[in-house]
This record gives sequence, structure tokens and C-alpha cells, in this order.
Amino acid sequence: MTETPWVLQAPLPILGALQLLPLVGAGLVVVLRARPWAPHLGQATAALECVLAVLLLALLDRRSSAMQLAERATLVGPFEYHAAADGVTVLFVLLSALLTLLLLAYSAERKLSDPIRLQAVILAIEAVLMSMLVTVNLLWFVLASGVELVLVGYLLWRWATTPEKDAALARFYHFQGTGLLLLLAGALVLGWAHADLRDGRISFDLLDLAGLPVPETIGSIAFFLLFYGLAVRTPLFPMHGWLPTVAQYGNIAIGPTFLLGIKVGVYGLVRFVFPVLPEAVERWDHYAVAFAVAGVFYAALLAFLQTDLRRLMAFAVVSHTSLLVIGLFTLHAAAFQGAMLLAVNFGLAATTMLFMIGFVYRRTGTTALSELGGLFDRLPMIGVAFFVSGLAIIGMPGTPGFDAVHLVLEASMDRYGALLTIAAALGNVLAAGFLLLAFQRAFLARSPEGWSGGPLERATPMETTLAFVVIALQLIAGFYLEPWLELVEAPLNALGKVFAEP
Repeated sequence: MTETPWVLQAPLPILGALQLLPLVGAGLVVVLRARPWAPHLGQATAALECVLAVLLLALLDRRSSAMQLAERATLVGPFEYHAAADGVTVLFVLLSALLTLLLLAYSAERKLSDPIRLQAVILAIEAVLMSMLVTVNLLWFVLASGVELVLVGYLLWRWATTPEKDAALARFYHFQGTGLLLLLAGALVLGWAHADLRDGRISFDLLDLAGLPVPETIGSIAFFLLFYGLAVRTPLFPMHGWLPTVAQYGNIAIGPTFLLGIKVGVYGLVRFVFPVLPEAVERWDHYAVAFAVAGVFYAALLAFLQTDLRRLMAFAVVSHTSLLVIGLFTLHAAAFQGAMLLAVNFGLAATTMLFMIGFVYRRTGTTALSELGGLFDRLPMIGVAFFVSGLAIIGMPGTPGFDAVHLVLEASMDRYGALLTIAAALGNVLAAGFLLLAFQRAFLARSPEGWSGGPLERATPMETTLAFVVIALQLIAGFYLEPWLELVEAPLNALGKVFAEP
């Protein structure tokens, strides 16, 4: 790093508050569940969490690349509480707080079973996510990730929409459990390497690990363990096998939003892998990019073959996440910025599309494309929200993805040349094709013959409001992108200086 690693300690424990508030809210929701106003308590907690996230943004010195607002407490051995934030942290904290608030509004409108317990689980997941985002202890990040996956797995099982939920959950835990074990192994390798090089003292702290002269072989082993572990979560081809099944047979929007909307895998790469193992990243970057390029086309082509809207969305996520990973492994500061903004853009857009699919499923009882059609006449705002989100994912002007994609492609041109960049751009064109095809078949095509479901219920005021809000958020972010670029510029420029110029 080019700066002192810390600025002054936090004037107030805002990072601790971000982690504890959702837990307190979850407990109160359960304890006070008999009160008539209890269903609104979860939403109030999520709204207050958004206020804390905005306060964190206000307290951050955007001009500094240093980790700020530090909080630290010794626990047991190397497992210590150590939290801090920079611009990248704040960006993901804001996204997490916003998506959780939207999820609670969505779940209330869907009128899912056992709403009090659902609110408590959502808030508990938010608390664990906040802990993952603000920690600078790699072991803490890994263990918190395990807790989050248990909670998300319970959510997928308890509020699944199909009888095949057990098979979907088994596949979910098979992949995610393997990824978690790889992450844990990578963390332990780095901890032991620190002990070997630093008088026997084990540490998983980012500041200790970032300056560690890791031997080449150990560095490569740690890189592959951490990279593969995070690739399962990202999800990156070919570690994505859990996603289509979970998307089709698990919960429609709530679980997938936590898994896909908040790009924890991408955040983990930028927070822990790139600063700690820069030599290994440079040594194996072409390997990662090869997987990503293959994933762009593989997922895009499979998306065209899907007959279910939820499975199509799953392959869309894999295709576009691959483009994001290409940006990261250009090892260029501008591409880092583009990749972070793409992560937030994809998160918000994919969440919006999942919400709209959930509203469609509520009325039709299906997400099979052959059984959908003519929805735009009855659900115009839901259709517009789906369409705008599709445009955001492919990076159309006026959406946050537009400038972000250009930053990624320009850096890719410098690093890898025209051929790979053109290939990535063509993958984005394919994405435009299958997303527009999905919109056309579900919303604009004629209703299928033999439809016996009766007239579709029009969108409720709350559904219309939610659709309008997510459309507005995407367009505002698209036309007013400069503050978000400024937020991540300093820390990502500092990360870019770690790597040699290509």
C-alpha cells in the first residue's frame, strides 16, 4: 500500500452497529411476533440499517485508499475481531442494506408462509453479510461465509416453491460446502505461512498477510484454493453447477438475491486474494481469464436453449459474471473500478428480474416460457422493470453497466489484445439476444393456446411501487455514476499499483 494502513480509529463503532442491528431486529421480530405491528418491525430495522450505511458513507474519507474507521478486539488466538472499511467496503455495504430492505418489501407483498420467521432469517443473513464485508480477518470472513450459507440453505428449503426442493438443496450444499472447504484450506495455508515467516505467530489479518513474502509454491496453492472457493460462490464457469437447479427449484428471489445480488465472491477476491497474493495472481491470471471467456459463451449459448425463465436467469448470471472476472484479471485500476460497478449493477438488475419473475409466478404458477405470454397487457410496470433490468445487465447507455463495461473492455484491450476483447464483447451481444428473447416470449408474445388460468390479476399498488423504485434506482445510478466511481477510485488505484504494468 502507498499509505499508512490505518487512519484514526472510528469515532463511533458504526461497523459493529451495522453487524449487530440486524441481529437485534431479528430477535425482536421473534420475541414480539404476537404484536399486530410486528410484521413492520423487520422493515423498520432494514430501513435503519440503510441509514447506518449512509452514515458510514458520510464518515469515510473518499480521498484516502487506507482502511478506515477501524474496530479491533482480541478474542481467541489468531481469531480476532478486526473490522475496517474503504470505498469498496462502503459500496457493498450500501448494496447489501438496500437489497435487504427491498427483499423484506418483496416478501411482504408475496405473502409467503410464516412471515415473521422469514423476516428474522433475512435480517440474520444481513448481519452475517455485513460482518463478511467489514472484516479484515480472512478466517473471520470464511467462518462467517459458512454461517451465511447455512442460513441461506434453510431459507431455500423452508420457502421453496417446488417439490424438488430437497434435490436443489442437496446440490446447493454439495457445491457450496466444497467451496467453503477450499476457502478454509486456503486461509489455513496463509496462516501457517505467516507463522513460518513471522516467528511462529499465526495471523489471518489482512495487514499482516498483505506484506508477507509467500514462497512461489505456497502462493500458488493458496491462490488456487481461495480462487476456486470463491469461484463457486461468484459463480464462475465451471464451478456454477449448483445455480441452475437452485434457481429453478429453490426459492424464487429471496435466497438467490443473497447468493447472486451481493457479489460476495467478487468482493472476496478484491479484499483478500489480490492484495495478499499479487505474484500468484499475475502468474495465473491467464488461466482465470480463459475460464471466464469460456464461461461467457458457454452460459450464453445454454441460456438460448432454456425453456424455464428461472434457469435462463441462472445462465445469464454465469455469462455476465464471467465478463466481470475478465475485468478483475486485467489487473488494471480502471478495470477494477469497472468490475466493482458491474458487480453492483448486476446485483441490482438481477434482483429486480428475480422480483418480477416472482410476481409473475404468483399469478401464473409457472415460469415455463411455453406457458407464458401476453403478460405486458396486464402487468406493464412489471414488464418495464424486467426490460430495463435486462438492458442494465447488457450495459445499455443510461444504466450503470454502460460505463462499467467500457472500463472493463478498454483495460482488456490493453492487457490481452483485440481478440479476447472482441470475444467478450460478442458474449455481451449474445446476452442481449437471450434476455430480449425472454422478455418477448414472456411479456409480448401471444398467450399460449389452452390457457385456463383465467384473467390475470393486475399488479398491486405495492408491486407497482417496488417496480418503479428499482427502475428509478438503476436509471439514477446510470446517469449519476460519478460519485460511485469516486467512492472506489482511491482504494482500487492503490490496488492497481500493486501489479506491474502489462
